[in-house]
Amino acid sequence: MKKENLSLGNRFRKLINLGHDKAPEEEIIAGIEDGVSFQGAKLWILVLAIFVASLGLNTNSTAVIIGAMLISPIMGPIIGMGLGVGVYDFSLLKRAFRNYLIATAFSVITATIYFIITPIDEAQSELLARTSPTIYDVAIAICGGLAGIIALSSKSQRTGNVIPGVAIATALMPPLCTVGFGIATANWFYAAGALYLYLINSIFIALSTFVGVAFIMRFRKHTMINKQREKQVHRYITTIALLTIVPSIYLTIGMVQKTIYEQRVQQFIQGALDFENSQVIDHSVDYSEHSIRVMLFGEEIDSTQIAEAQKQLAAYRLKGSTLQIVQASVGSNSETVKALMQKQSHEKEKSAELLAIARNNTQKVELELAVYHEPEEMASKVLPELRLLFPQVRTLSMALGTTVCQADSTLTEGKEFFAIVQITRPLQKGQLTLMQDWLRQRTSYPGLHVVVEQ
Repeated sequence: MKKENLSLGNRFRKLINLGHDKAPEEEIIAGIEDGVSFQGAKLWILVLAIFVASLGLNTNSTAVIIGAMLISPIMGPIIGMGLGVGVYDFSLLKRAFRNYLIATAFSVITATIYFIITPIDEAQSELLARTSPTIYDVAIAICGGLAGIIALSSKSQRTGNVIPGVAIATALMPPLCTVGFGIATANWFYAAGALYLYLINSIFIALSTFVGVAFIMRFRKHTMINKQREKQVHRYITTIALLTIVPSIYLTIGMVQKTIYEQRVQQFIQGALDFENSQVIDHSVDYSEHSIRVMLFGEEIDSTQIAEAQKQLAAYRLKGSTLQIVQASVGSNSETVKALMQKQSHEKEKSAELLAIARNNTQKVELELAVYHEPEEMASKVLPELRLLFPQVRTLSMALGTTVCQADSTLTEGKEFFAIVQITRPLQKGQLTLMQDWLRQRTSYPGLHVVVEQ
């Protein structure tokens, strides 16, 4: 039994052993040193890759951004710094650090020039994603760096897809482009957040390379270093790592708390705001103010129901939060419905500002709603037929809105159609339902909501 266990142990050690596939150290080091220098063709490739990445961020194209990360040679000096520390080759470390600064400077300058001359200066989602680093980015950089140095040290994996995969996962290029965007638009918050993300990726890729070289692949060290100098180097590495990781931990805690709060809000809406004849079609959450704004459509709910919903906030661990309910019911005026549709069509983070503009500037609302041409054209065709059936109809307006709902972890997007009917005299009993059914069938909009105004 003991022999069998020993055999299993030997098999396991052989399974995870990296030594049998390790390439000659001189060959590995020569390959990494070759990637350290930045001049001539390599510098031009970097500049062109920055232009490609900036175009991808500017147009919100993930495929273009990935292509730029595959083109870029910027990871060479970072791995070179990790190798220099790992084998105590400080001349290599200095050369790699100098070229790292050159590559970073050229990248930021190139991105800044691009975003100064581009006519599109709005921050897209791909840009915004590079401005708030967290502890997860640290973990990605560590795992990516370790995978990279193991692949570079392996005979079988050096020409595989590991290094391109590391380049994509750790995403060094997009943060540099976002720094350029922040400088070009004088948005220093974006620039600082993106620069911090870039430093996180750079430092922890280099740190992972150091760990892989010194403790996993066990490269031979230069013999001229003394123990005191070795301890000093380790202290420097630990200090830099801690100074880099602490802010990301703080940001991660805030992100996790915000995510938990938003999940509780979702549970509260699904549980406490489930009304029979009125549905939640939109909501917004302000985590910093702990406020919840909910938009309902359908029959109006009374003050008693609203008070009962507010009491249930504590049951969903939302005590101290403020709840605001906005109701858009049948019979609501057109401005309320228009504001609702306009809010649905914009990104969540801009909705509050756009709603404020819509309330104070009717002309601005009409311009924003100009994208709904198809329902408007349908209204002009349907109006004469509608007047034949309902002579009291004076005008008909139609518009299209977008609704986003989240159930558990699934995000679904749908469309809502609205018809605003102005009449000269009240409808008779049952005519509203008949009108709504006819409009839904005639327009092929099964979810059409009809609002009647007199």
